[in-house]
Amino acid sequence: MKMQKINEMQINTDSVHFRALISRSVTGKTNGRIYLNITFSDDTGDIDARYWNVKMEDIKDFETGTVVEGVGDIINYNHQKQMKVLQLKKLILSDDEKLKFVVHAPIDKEEMMKELNRYISLIREQTMHDITMSLIEKNKEAYSISPAASHNHHEYASGLLYHTITMLKVAESLIGIYKTLNRDLLYAGIILHDIGKIRELSGPVSPSYTLEGNLLGHISIGAQMINEEAGRLGYSNENVVLLEHMILSHHGKKEYGSPVLPQLKEAEILYFIDNIDARMFMMDKALNETEEGNFTARLFALDNRSIYKQKKENEH
Repeated sequence: MKMQKINEMQINTDSVHFRALISRSVTGKTNGRIYLNITFSDDTGDIDARYWNVKMEDIKDFETGTVVEGVGDIINYNHQKQMKVLQLKKLILSDDEKLKFVVHAPIDKEEMMKELNRYISLIREQTMHDITMSLIEKNKEAYSISPAASHNHHEYASGLLYHTITMLKVAESLIGIYKTLNRDLLYAGIILHDIGKIRELSGPVSPSYTLEGNLLGHISIGAQMINEEAGRLGYSNENVVLLEHMILSHHGKKEYGSPVLPQLKEAEILYFIDNIDARMFMMDKALNETEEGNFTARLFALDNRSIYKQKKENEH
């Protein structure tokens, strides 16, 4: 029987055969029935699913991070594609094999790393250039494959790198408009703003928070990495402090996790670019899962809003 990829699954199709990674698995109970609320993922996307009447002794086989083979019906639930699982079987695979079931960034990571190095070469100020280059070289593999988050935005393999490259492109345009921006500081700040996520998150296969990530968070981790690398390279000037400020303030508000507010033009720009790119990603992802002429499900990370998907005849 042919296995279908998630992006091939069509609503109102019965007995679809598939192989996928469980990227989320939550046990629930209703009317005495135990069920699993699952998100299945493969290299083409993900789909929400319900596995009803599952046995308690089987639940451990269907934990997050497990690859499975199964059969399910594809239904329409509140204008969203959802699967009703009929059969499910656990597969034993290595971590490298599991990567084949993970969505990757739309651009090859090697190509993106070349582009990242081009931006690093444009950083002329010695302190910022050396710290940025050294941290990227030391953490090249993790930086190139890590997701940008465990959920919400760019939560796929090489998501951190793709998110960073997109932000650099936006920054490059803004530098052409706002001539007084410090290009070196803005580029270095963007490249390093989320570097702490390589230690905050477990990796691209079902990313979860590490102990360090839970206790410290990527903002503190990133600022610490810059401080330590500056010391190793023998730098203790103002530019080190400015670069640390970019990382510490990039969430923009204390209630969003930044210990300080942006107090540099470049820090303000970094906050807005980061926010724009994350929000566009979340909207696009939700819209891709929604039929034309309907609203998406409410998006908690976007103030619990629903986004309308325009009909194609209304697009220009």
